[in-house]
Amino acid sequence: MSSLRVTRHWGPVWDGYFADPFVLRLADGGYVAYGTHPESDGDRVFEALVSPDLEHWESAGPVLERLPGRFGDDYWAPEVAEADGAFWMYYSVGRGIEGHHLRVARAESATGPFHDLGVDLTPDELFAIDAHPFRDHDGRWYLFFARDVLDHERPGTHLAVAPLDAGMTSLAAAPTAVLAPDADWQLYERDRLIHGRRFDWHTLEGPAVLHRDDRYWLTYSGGAWTGPGYAVGVAVAAHPLGPWTHVDQPPLLKSGGDLRGPGHNSLTTGPDGGDVIAFHSWNAESTARQLHLGTLRIEQHARDGRLAQTIT
Repeated sequence: MSSLRVTRHWGPVWDGYFADPFVLRLADGGYVAYGTHPESDGDRVFEALVSPDLEHWESAGPVLERLPGRFGDDYWAPEVAEADGAFWMYYSVGRGIEGHHLRVARAESATGPFHDLGVDLTPDELFAIDAHPFRDHDGRWYLFFARDVLDHERPGTHLAVAPLDAGMTSLAAAPTAVLAPDADWQLYERDRLIHGRRFDWHTLEGPAVLHRDDRYWLTYSGGAWTGPGYAVGVAVAAHPLGPWTHVDQPPLLKSGGDLRGPGHNSLTTGPDGGDVIAFHSWNAESTARQLHLGTLRIEQHARDGRLAQTIT
């Protein structure tokens, strides 16, 4: 059996506020990172950072053209796919914890400008955030995301997936449940007032998928992003549509050392061909979430296939 280990951590690699980082390795080399900022003034949102090597970064400025105000003011968690000679950004927009739905924008360049295509990808969802486009080894694209589920033993934000159509602009089938909360560490808040009711609210969010060793590994963040209990868990499946099962292990990333509430990660490939995890962590003053990186290594084990944590 195999496991995935975080074997080296470095960061923050950017001094500014950069939450929910998604790092895209370009087909022609180099990297672009996209992130969430709590303040998004001006005609564009979502700052992009560019790097030749994951260590030296420069800002390319905000890259998504803002929508009319009726859609909301809060833009969260952009992720970008390179396909068919263009770049496709998936993101959510709403107001606070109200009205968020997933949308798609297109650009000719990885640094934009991205123009929204006028499509609500999740019109039937109560609340949907954290879109993650994943290209399988056979070329098919899937969109993983987080959505609110009320009728459950652990009500809260759960994970789902749907295949993307060939045009990258709509879901080709109804979403399928991926993961529901299964542990107390994923509790966001007890007796939380949300959707007009009170719940002991659990949260899974920020899905990212990696295909290695004939298995699909999914990393996700759980708990409240506002505090030190935020952490990264792991699930595994034999197919992108599942069934997915939680891996019984301590969180892959958690608070400790210089990490404070690490989470909302993405997965990319380093210049040497190895796997890299990008995530945010609060600074020492708890005033900003910053971009951190870590290297991943697949290890073979005779006993089990658990993903384990090692940060040095």
